[in-house]
This record gives sequence, C-alpha cells and structure tokens, in this order.
Amino acid sequence: MLRAEIAAAAARMIAEDGADYATAKKKAAKQVLGNTKVRGEIMPDNAQIEEEVRIYNDIFLADTQPARLLHLRRLAVRLMDDLARFSPYLTGAVLNGTAGEHSDIHLQLFPESAKDVEIFLLNKNVDFEVSETSHFNGRSEPVETVSFMWHNEGVHLALYETDDVRGAVKAGPDGRLARANVETVRALIADSEQK
Repeated sequence: MLRAEIAAAAARMIAEDGADYATAKKKAAKQVLGNTKVRGEIMPDNAQIEEEVRIYNDIFLADTQPARLLHLRRLAVRLMDDLARFSPYLTGAVLNGTAGEHSDIHLQLFPESAKDVEIFLLNKNVDFEVSETSHFNGRSEPVETVSFMWHNEGVHLALYETDDVRGAVKAGPDGRLARANVETVRALIADSEQK
C-alpha cells in the first residue's frame, strides 16, 4: 500500500513538475513517510512509477498530453533524420509515451567519434553544452552527452561507442523497447494518428 502511494505521488511530481524519477521517488517517500527511514522493499521501481505516470496522464492530462507526445515524437523523427549518419535511437518518455509538458527529447547516438557529432552541430550553428550520462548497460564509465534547445524543446544526445549499438535495441522485462530507431518512431506516430 505504501509502495503504491509513493509511486502515485512520484508520478504526480513527474507529470506536473518535470521531476526526474530518482528525485520524484525520494521526495514522494519523504512526503508519504516523513522522516522515517525508507526500506528498499517499500520503494517502487521505475516501471511502477512509469505506469502511475500513464494513469495520471489518462486521468488529469487526457486533453493535452497526447498532442504534446505526438509533437515531441514528430520533432524527434526530424532530428533523427538529420542525425541519421550517427545511428540515432529514441529513448525515455517520448518513446514510452509518458512525455508531458516538461519532457525533453532523449536520443542515443552511436558515432565513430563523439567529436564528429560536435562538429556536425557546430556546422549547423547549434549552441550546445556537454555533460555526462550513465551508460545504459550499467557500466561504470559514463558517456558524453550533448544538450541543446531545438525548436524550443530540450534535446539530449548521449554519445555511445559504435559497438554499443548491439545492446541498444533489447526490450525490457515488460516487453517494451527501451530504444527505438526512426522507423519504429514513425510507426508509433502513424498508430497514434489513426486513433
């Protein structure tokens, strides 16, 4: 019961405020339990929180969230087409369907060199910042991430090594893809336009 309550509170923070999963989970646990030390089995996992975000979106944001998601997916396809030489894959809330008002577009790229992506962006006059992101397979070394604004939307490009692409398309335990190529994203758009 506490686990579900924490998941619902975290989902609200993600949908309304744009909080990341880790921050929302911590704040929700504090909100529900106060200063009580949280045991691991009480904390919901990200899949449970994601499901609660879906429910929240269906109940409270049904009039705006689907259009926002479609807009972000269309922009993602345009960007993926521009970045095709770097093997782009969409990931995150825009892929899994929970994207809302505060969501950014997250792509994973698999270039020969991270510098190639940076040079490409510089040649397009894109002003970007460089940071690091955890590797999707849990490796200890992080990957370089390039972030910028594009058509008034935040974009984050995680730059992996070319060989990492082999592990980039596996489905998670729930059967949902964690990453999708441009053709898969086009199919998601076509599917949502038919509804």
